[in-house]
Amino acid sequence: MSARIEHVVTSGTFSLDGGTWDVDNNVWLVGDDYEVLVIDPAHDAEAVLAAIGGRVVTALVCTHGHDDHINSVVEVADKTGAPIQLHSEDRALWTVVYPDREPDVWLADGDKLAVAGTTLEVLSTPGHTYGSICLYAPGLGAVFSGDTLFEGGPGATGRSYSDFPTIVTSIRERLLTLPPDTVVHTGHGPTTTIGAEAPRI
Repeated sequence: MSARIEHVVTSGTFSLDGGTWDVDNNVWLVGDDYEVLVIDPAHDAEAVLAAIGGRVVTALVCTHGHDDHINSVVEVADKTGAPIQLHSEDRALWTVVYPDREPDVWLADGDKLAVAGTTLEVLSTPGHTYGSICLYAPGLGAVFSGDTLFEGGPGATGRSYSDFPTIVTSIRERLLTLPPDTVVHTGHGPTTTIGAEAPRI
């Protein structure tokens, strides 16, 4: 059985730099009927666990450390036994939410994650945060972009730990080099493709 992509939308808030905003987050699951990898389990652990069902969770991968992308990951980890994975450059953001617990795995550029016969490659794409990553699954023709790239352009860079020139460089060098028909599964909002976004960057 080949891997497939599943999708759950959860709702909550994002807080940083003294402000709080209502947000809807995309939670992505890659796997088959037996095992699954979960990307950015946000807000509603029960909804994420319902989507997982009885499957083995190979990893819980956070594309970055903003609270709206990590605020249910520990609960999901505790209930599934899956390792939490995050890039080490987002340690400062992580510790705001979880001061007494570290991720199980600190990710680095080029790491490979396997699930259900497919491989996801960690692409370091700083800019939205220092430790932002994307996950490229060539076998699925997909990239999971977190908040680095959206339909319409780059993710936000107006807050702490972000930088606009850096995110543009990340997108141009790490994402726009992917095949144009690669589907971009974003952290918020609709999917898009590399080809559709290339003229906007």
